[in-house]
Amino acid sequence: MTAEDGHLETLAPVMPEAVDALAFRVLRRLCDRDMRVAAAESCTGGLIASVLTDIQGCGHAFERGFVVYTEEAKHDLLGVDKALIERHGAVSAHVARAMAEGGLHRSGADLCIAVTGYADDAGGAEQAGLVHFALACRDGGMHARRETFGDIGRGKVRLACVRTALEMIADSVKAS
Repeated sequence: MTAEDGHLETLAPVMPEAVDALAFRVLRRLCDRDMRVAAAESCTGGLIASVLTDIQGCGHAFERGFVVYTEEAKHDLLGVDKALIERHGAVSAHVARAMAEGGLHRSGADLCIAVTGYADDAGGAEQAGLVHFALACRDGGMHARRETFGDIGRGKVRLACVRTALEMIADSVKAS
């Protein structure tokens, strides 16, 4: 697959074909509606932003990305309240929602997808594959999702997160 085909260019060798096709559909819908998306990412480390910028001719649908791997970064870049993190933990529905809201507030995007989770066993202390997603919409809508992918390996969890994030964006854009 090539950029001329409307598919992922850089990531095509490693990205499952179904995710590639979903990314293309999501970006086309965003472009058709003149909408822009931002990404606030923790456990995916910018992989969602990478996918959303890898299809030639659709780059204007992506507004910006925030890679916020630490609690400090979540607070500094997205304005997530430190007390919220202390109370609920960095991997929680509350923090995912706050990340999405912060990313939306700090960007010119119409939507902001946020993801926070454990891509692996985190030293055995936490649940491997537990991930919280939130999608904040400029119109005030908020969609949240919790997934437990299991201890399937860091790379597979991250790819599953990309697929889930794209599905959430697709559902939101379809509804608008």
